[in-house]
Amino acid sequence: FLAGQVVALVVARVALTWPLVAAALAVSWLVIRAAYRPGRRLLPDPAAVERASALAWIVSIVVRWPLLGALVGAALGQRGRWRRDPDLLRAYSRGSWVWAATYLLRLAFFVPLFLAGQVVALVVARVALTWPLVAAALAVSWLVIRRSLPVGHPGLRHPVTPSEEDGVRAN
Repeated sequence: FLAGQVVALVVARVALTWPLVAAALAVSWLVIRAAYRPGRRLLPDPAAVERASALAWIVSIVVRWPLLGALVGAALGQRGRWRRDPDLLRAYSRGSWVWAATYLLRLAFFVPLFLAGQVVALVVARVALTWPLVAAALAVSWLVIRRSLPVGHPGLRHPVTPSEEDGVRAN
């Protein structure tokens, strides 16, 4: 748990200052200390992450700031330019539904197994529905995005703003 937070800080390229790391570790320790009770196992609800993730993806689509567009746009250095392109916004929204569906699918498996106390089946389901499902979601969301863009669109790397649209479509 604690190592995961430190890794997350490094991956996010946040400046690692000792006070920040110390504060993260202290908060983590306090959370664990508050949650621990003698005789009680410290097992979080395995579906909590899936519920939160599905909700985040769905809300991002509803508020017209799809997470897939935010992630791809950040990776391509576009900041928010992709949002001004109605075709890209629509394509990223449709692709984001694929990711929301992956979390809902996991929930459909994890919740019944968790409630039934089927720990081994839950572990197998988690393994089977993690990396293979992510790989499938990458492929399917890419296909959805590609098919959602009109024929004359220059692609993900080149968002078309409404003022540029007439010049690009004419080419």
